[in-house]
Amino acid sequence: MIDREQVRKVAHLARLELPPEQEEQFTTQLGSILDYFAQLSELDVTDVQPTTRAIDVSNVTRQDELQPYSDREAILRSAPEQEGDFFKVPKILNAE
Repeated sequence: MIDREQVRKVAHLARLELPPEQEEQFTTQLGSILDYFAQLSELDVTDVQPTTRAIDVSNVTRQDELQPYSDREAILRSAPEQEGDFFKVPKILNAE
């Protein structure tokens, strides 16, 4: 079972400021959570394959298709800054 001192330590590590009445509440709640995990650890899962999800999920994606834009000048005009035929953007990498 978890005690108030352990709750204070966890709150400190999580940078939480708990008033005394919440310390008692969290002590009870965290104790219940840890009891539940203790129950789960009693299960025999030797024949259960590890998974990342309970159900299979797959991404639905579409193929990228190249579609040239007919008005290149309009795109360049909408840029905050341009240099010739290119967008001018702030430098983000060090010169080193």
